[in-house]
Amino acid sequence: MDWQVILNSLPLYVEGIRTTLVLLAISLASSFVVSVPLAVARVSDRHWLSKPVWFFTYVLRGTPLLVQLFIIYHGLAQFEAVRNSPAWFLLKNAWFCAWLAFTLNSAAYTTEIFAGALKATNHGEIEAARSYGLSGFKLYARILLPSALRRALPQYSNEVVGLMHATAIASTVTLVDITRVARDVNSNHLLVTESFGVAAVIYFILTFSLVGIFKLIEKKYMKHLQPQSLQPQKNNAQAAH
Repeated sequence: MDWQVILNSLPLYVEGIRTTLVLLAISLASSFVVSVPLAVARVSDRHWLSKPVWFFTYVLRGTPLLVQLFIIYHGLAQFEAVRNSPAWFLLKNAWFCAWLAFTLNSAAYTTEIFAGALKATNHGEIEAARSYGLSGFKLYARILLPSALRRALPQYSNEVVGLMHATAIASTVTLVDITRVARDVNSNHLLVTESFGVAAVIYFILTFSLVGIFKLIEKKYMKHLQPQSLQPQKNNAQAAH
């Protein structure tokens, strides 16, 4: 184990971490914003509204993210109409293409997660809300969406971690993320264990941190779904004796 190579490469890994986290953050933020209204449309009884969303999620979840990234970054550039359009200013940028691919892919999965949580809403909650005169937008904004988003936290945390791991393919379109740094270090020094071992440790720390953050969020917002402790009952029983 060549520790000197590892120490000398740490500034490069720090830059790679920054790229990975920025790409992850902006992709998650945009996919979340997109997936919430899509999830509402997905559970709609109007087929003209739900079917297009179903098709979108079906296609995006049915093809590999790497293929989607290559189609956006390399494929669209093959069309002269695209190169001559105003959109080419964005599509020729690797950052934009990576963000777009990750956003669309994550939005497809997140939409289905949120839609499933909406469908699992207890009918009693809906009836109680309607008894207070809530309907339409207010029903979703005050009752259905907050309740569904809380229930979806465990599945959504898996999507976040999965997307963080998927950012490793951003290096295929020239972004210098953690994996690209590991490849460069290996190319320069021919030390596979040192270069990719450090990358593995970094990904493990990021994964552990994300899981820990979501555990804290789940503990706060899903406390009402946890089984009640038997300790108070035991104390009452002892007091009765």
